[in-house]
Amino acid sequence: MSKFITFEGGEGTGKSTQVKLLAEALTKADIDSVSTREPGGAPGAEDIRNLLVNGDVDRWSPMSEALLNYAARAEHLEHTVVPALESGKWVISDRFVDSTTAYQGYGHGLDLDILAELNQVVLGGFKPDLTLVFDLDLKVGLDRASSRGDGEDRYERMGHDFHERLRQGFLDIAAGDPERCVVIDASVDIDTIATAVRKAVSDHFGVSLS
Repeated sequence: MSKFITFEGGEGTGKSTQVKLLAEALTKADIDSVSTREPGGAPGAEDIRNLLVNGDVDRWSPMSEALLNYAARAEHLEHTVVPALESGKWVISDRFVDSTTAYQGYGHGLDLDILAELNQVVLGGFKPDLTLVFDLDLKVGLDRASSRGDGEDRYERMGHDFHERLRQGFLDIAAGDPERCVVIDASVDIDTIATAVRKAVSDHFGVSLS
């Protein structure tokens, strides 16, 4: 039976690396999976991603950012996530709806009720089966992110207070939905994090991952 797993957290928490490692673990367990990301994950959504992750910090208002994210999400769902799930594959997404709540809601101060309404319009009752929230000291995460050199640094350049609110937002989201969310300590080494990820997935779905 297909499952939808999302990875969430601030900048530089190592989510992308862990998405790859979990996909490899699922393959070893004979579970077909698709790895994807947000914003992005489909052709139109990737075009929107470029608008969001590049340019001046104040390029968009919080509402514009939220609407762009949900436009990308609608494309992502229609063209990537839903087809994969309907074909029986597991889907692992580097970011999903919780990032919009954390970044535009907690980070930029957009009304959380408005975001909830947008979520209902675009997703209805659809949500991940499991969300792993990667938590890391802000300075460590931002230092890691700046070393990537991928040019997608618009959010990284936002102030310390923004990232502090962002981190707290993710922790609040996890605390508010403990049946879906598991907080992962991203301050330890890659192998230790991967072990924690596999354990969370194994415990949640009753599968054996090595």
